[in-house]
Amino acid sequence: MAASVIAEAQVCRPSGKLRGTQGADCCKSGEFYTTYKCSPPVTECTKATLTINSFQKGGDGGASSECDNQYHSDDVPVVALSTGWYNNGKRCDKEITIHGNGRTVKAKVVDECDSTMGCDKDHD
Repeated sequence: MAASVIAEAQVCRPSGKLRGTQGADCCKSGEFYTTYKCSPPVTECTKATLTINSFQKGGDGGASSECDNQYHSDDVPVVALSTGWYNNGKRCDKEITIHGNGRTVKAKVVDECDSTMGCDKDHD
């Protein structure tokens, strides 16, 4: 019981700022963007931002997935979690439930969306 109380008391604070670089899709070159080494505590109702990427070879997800070094068909529901939620790969191959727009879907964790590197061509 004490461990859950400690987890709930933790707060995710920004770890720094990085400048956006030219060639990134999600940011403007020269603007500063907040970086995080953590994520909010995971609960059944944790809010998150959804970004759509392709995990297929040649897709905008970039390289093969971090968990299994494979590419994944866009027909299969897979996700990349931010650095804190990815938890050094401890959530690899685990299924998460995503709720949005009145619908629910389950997806397998296959990658990390690195929230420590900021917005550049490789990490946008």
